[in-house]
Amino acid sequence: MSGAEREHSATGVHAGPAETPAWSEGNLVRPLIHGATYFARLYEELSALQAGDRVWFTDWRGDGDERLKADGPAIGELLTRLARIGVEVRGLVWRSHGERIQAPMSNRSNELLSRQINDAGGEVLLDQRVRVFGCHHQKLFVIRSRTDPSRDVAFVGGIDLSHSRRDDADHLGDPQAVDMDPRYGKQPPWHDAAVELRGPVVADVLELFAERWNDPHPLDRRTPYRMLLQRLADMPRHPQPLPDTAPPPPPAGPHAVQLLRTYGVKHPPFPFAPGGERSVAQAYTKAFSLARSLIYIEDQYLWSAEVAAGIAGALEQNPGLNVIAVVPRYPDSDGPLGGPPKRLGQLHAIETIRRAAPDRFGVFNLENRAGTPIYVHAKICIIDDTWFTCGSDNFNRRSWTTDSELTCAVIDTSAAGQETPGASASLAHRVRRQLWAEHLGLDEDDPRFRDPADGLGLWNAAADALDGWHQAGSRSPRPAGHARHHTTDPVSRLQRLWAAPANRFLVDPDGRPRKLRGTTKF
Repeated sequence: MSGAEREHSATGVHAGPAETPAWSEGNLVRPLIHGATYFARLYEELSALQAGDRVWFTDWRGDGDERLKADGPAIGELLTRLARIGVEVRGLVWRSHGERIQAPMSNRSNELLSRQINDAGGEVLLDQRVRVFGCHHQKLFVIRSRTDPSRDVAFVGGIDLSHSRRDDADHLGDPQAVDMDPRYGKQPPWHDAAVELRGPVVADVLELFAERWNDPHPLDRRTPYRMLLQRLADMPRHPQPLPDTAPPPPPAGPHAVQLLRTYGVKHPPFPFAPGGERSVAQAYTKAFSLARSLIYIEDQYLWSAEVAAGIAGALEQNPGLNVIAVVPRYPDSDGPLGGPPKRLGQLHAIETIRRAAPDRFGVFNLENRAGTPIYVHAKICIIDDTWFTCGSDNFNRRSWTTDSELTCAVIDTSAAGQETPGASASLAHRVRRQLWAEHLGLDEDDPRFRDPADGLGLWNAAADALDGWHQAGSRSPRPAGHARHHTTDPVSRLQRLWAAPANRFLVDPDGRPRKLRGTTKF
């Protein structure tokens, strides 16, 4: 998107003269599929740091004892060690509402991680400067070298420093697991993704962190209850000032990266987004309208009328367009109170998209070789093998309007990205092949992956085979791949009476200005 389309002049992210692009060029982007892959890279980069180097991070949930590798160390242990040797460690983690450490949302786990690092000389703070019913959902790391800017690196994605995230392509789950719907088992299989960034965009990610850090409003939102919690957690109400920023790292590759964000409208407002920011939603809306052959989505939710309307409109406008969505088989918590509002939102979204083009839309979920469903936590979108995103945002109204979110939109500007004859495949194309090879049980070089327009047929065939194998009693050799056709469990008429308002106001709230609510505009 251009600077005019973003309409956010208060931010310093991608800031520059009017004629400069509202994105960063000259970067090297490396997709990191699976939490185990991301944690291994994070361990490598953090372990190489020395006194005077700097680490900044934000997170939704952090468990200090979560191991980065099977034999350790734990993330809290490593960051504590770095703080003690003189590495500057600063972080902002959300002060969540839950209390049980084993729960999916845990205020206590974030507090314990913060205290552990702070006792060693770091500064990791609990941040509640969000819209009511909102949360800080951004997940990022920035690592900067004191002596060599070419070593600077950032990580952005959907992977928390949390239990259950360290899984790999075998999808046997993380031995350190959170409680989820029992159908995922005691060690839920987990599919997730992040990107590693090198080049000038690292400075933009740091600027994003600095804007949140330097927000002059108190971390506890000025409410007596939150002020008390902040005191009990031995947390300051305001962060210490950040040091002077260093120049951006030098160019590192052929990838253009645009940082897309969500910040809800709130009072007092974010100084860097006084009217909120919805560039995540604005970018997807534009990208959907330009899609011609394929929209491929991996998402934790796929909810809300606003998201579904954009995808349905793209299908109606472009008769050659196919849409493939990969989602979890069940919500992470699907109890009698929590389940119906979540399922109802997904049912409505899928119905809206399917009405637009029933033969050009497919929804799938995944299972491992043992038949245990895989929880899809990745937030990836690939359009026409040209533009792809990876970040923290989900395809729902909450992520697009209310919570703080961060997503990287990436375009390959090399010859491959421009589809030059004889050039190797673009980065977006290579990401798609990697994901599809795993999910469909095929080789990454399978020629059937070449044309994205052929993808829906491949997915239907793979899901038909695995569904049929289960229906036949699983007696023959199991078909390759992990893909199953997805059917959302129904919500009864009686449940809909209360699930609809619960979805609208609590589960999937609308953080836009009032004049935009009820519309498909952002």
